Amino acid sequence: MSLRDQLLKAGLINKKQANEAERQQQRQERQPAPKQRRAGTSDRPPAPQGAQGEKAARDQALNRQQNEKAEKKARLAQIKQLIEQNRLPTVENGEYYNFVDGSKVRRIVVDTSIRDRLCRGEIAIVRHEGRYDVVPTAIATRIRERDERAFISSGAGKDSSPSDEGYQGFSVPDDLIW
Repeated sequence: MSLRDQLLKAGLINKKQANEAERQQQRQERQPAPKQRRAGTSDRPPAPQGAQGEKAARDQALNRQQNEKAEKKARLAQIKQLIEQNRLPTVENGEYYNFVDGSKVRRIVVDTSIRDRLCRGEIAIVRHEGRYDVVPTAIATRIRERDERAFISSGAGKDSSPSDEGYQGFSVPDDLIW
């Protein structure tokens, strides 16, 4: 005889209470199954943690890229500010000063005093936003620290290069201006 039947026979519970207790017991037996699934999912945390780890790595890489972009943007803004505040005024009418930018020969308009200062290394040519400007050498050094490609030429030390030694016996024509 089951406990239920014994309790009914003794009159401690009625049939309705016995059926309710049986239903409640069946519900409790069904509930652990979902808990076991949850426990099964808790057995799989390495997979979600792996996915979370990959997501965290992607997020870190994305943050790093965004920080690099922000730093690059800040450096370009600093270069632009340095150039705008310290560039020498542009000359409208004058002679051209030729210089090499990468593999191309470029030229800017300068007057005699700017040409002499370029040759002595007191001022330098820098590039920013597709434009060439002339700035003092100290500023050009600061620009070079921020972006090596922005610095073009200082002109200093080009007068006596070792490759020119073989040509010292020849005279340079007066109309040749480099």
